[in-house]
Amino acid sequence: MAEDMVTDRPKHYVRPDVAGFLAFLNAMDGPEMSALPLAEARAAYLAMTPVAEADPRPLSVIRDLSCPGPAGQIPLRLYDARESRDPGPVVMFFHGGGFVIGDLDTHHNLCTEIAAELDLPVVAVHYRLAPEHKFPAAPDDCEAATRWVAGNPAELGRKATGLIPMGDSAGGNLTIVVTQALAERPAEVPVVLQVPIYPLSDEKSDHQSMVDFGEGHLLTRNAMEWFGESYAAKSGDKRAYPILGEHATTPPTVLVTAGLDPIRDSGRVYGIELIRAGSDVIFLEMKGSIHGFVNLRKAVPSAQRDLHAIFDAIRLLLDKHKDDAAR
Repeated sequence: MAEDMVTDRPKHYVRPDVAGFLAFLNAMDGPEMSALPLAEARAAYLAMTPVAEADPRPLSVIRDLSCPGPAGQIPLRLYDARESRDPGPVVMFFHGGGFVIGDLDTHHNLCTEIAAELDLPVVAVHYRLAPEHKFPAAPDDCEAATRWVAGNPAELGRKATGLIPMGDSAGGNLTIVVTQALAERPAEVPVVLQVPIYPLSDEKSDHQSMVDFGEGHLLTRNAMEWFGESYAAKSGDKRAYPILGEHATTPPTVLVTAGLDPIRDSGRVYGIELIRAGSDVIFLEMKGSIHGFVNLRKAVPSAQRDLHAIFDAIRLLLDKHKDDAAR
């Protein structure tokens, strides 16, 4: 290309639908979520669902369950496109929300999409939230629920032959933490794949992505500080910062980041450690998109394509390792 034909590009590419959504958000007059009373912040997060998220998919099975946990019963929700099915993998879904906000309802629509498109049962976990229940309440509950499903309880009505931890943001962190815990002390069935979506993996607060995108890109530096203070994770603990854990035993991984996410680089450095350890990983960075895109598919239509790219990667790794095991 001739030098005079080169056009200037913005430093950070922003998709048109993302730019429109951010312009709408940033024009709103009101306090940040981190400045709201806790109950109002949680209600505001839930209220975003019908406005920003795609409608739920119809499924044959949507059923609330619970399982024993270290501090009482843990609420769960089972999703399945089939009334009954043969034994196979089960997706364990851990919702995002900074360990402070979020629940089964904030991620309900997303879980219906996962179950419908992957044709696998999904068990969503509502772990205890901070600040009422600080670290390690969340990983304790998620690990307990995953071990319960691995034991094939009659209440589930489906036989798990393998586990697929999956989650977004805080749930991405919990995905990695649970996967590492079950590698260290195996459950009754193995983790066959993990899917952390824009996870927090380390405690470094000054990654370049935080500098570049800590304001005006939905998730803010202030929100991250609020989440961190509420969760009160122990510095240097691998159950809070799983980049400190063992990576050589990591199962196949679909790792997802967003190009305009303040915690993008925390996901990137985790991917580097997986590659160094020789783990089988598909790394997907959604260029021009923001943290939270999997729950913004109405407001940001291009996020639907991103989500389906994640599903394609999951299918690819499941098929690959099924073929490897058959050899």
